[in-house]
Amino acid sequence: QLQASGGGLVQAGGSLRLSCAVSGRTFSSYVMGWFRQAPGKEREFVAAISWSGRSTFYADSRKGRFTVSRDNAKNTMYLEMNSLSPEDTADYYCAAKREIGDVKNADEYDYWGQGTLVTVSS
Repeated sequence: QLQASGGGLVQAGGSLRLSCAVSGRTFSSYVMGWFRQAPGKEREFVAAISWSGRSTFYADSRKGRFTVSRDNAKNTMYLEMNSLSPEDTADYYCAAKREIGDVKNADEYDYWGQGTLVTVSS
């Protein structure tokens, strides 16, 4: 089970940290990803992190503003988001899969959490 949290309302330029807690599975066996879906738009890749956390991946538009990390001892993945803009408003989802594959492909992920809503006001 994946449980995303940390969403909320923030002003443009602000920051938020999302968390994704994983239970019932060996967390360190999974590649973890963050995706988001804005109203009326398709789900898009945000970031991903390898099993150990040594490798991280970002959508080009999020590089430098977002940081993905994980704490395998706590079975939790994080997404630190800075310099938020209204365009970042979306439901953010965490996901897990066993193989690295194409981390940007949502279809490759086996497990999904519920979304946590991030709203950025202008």
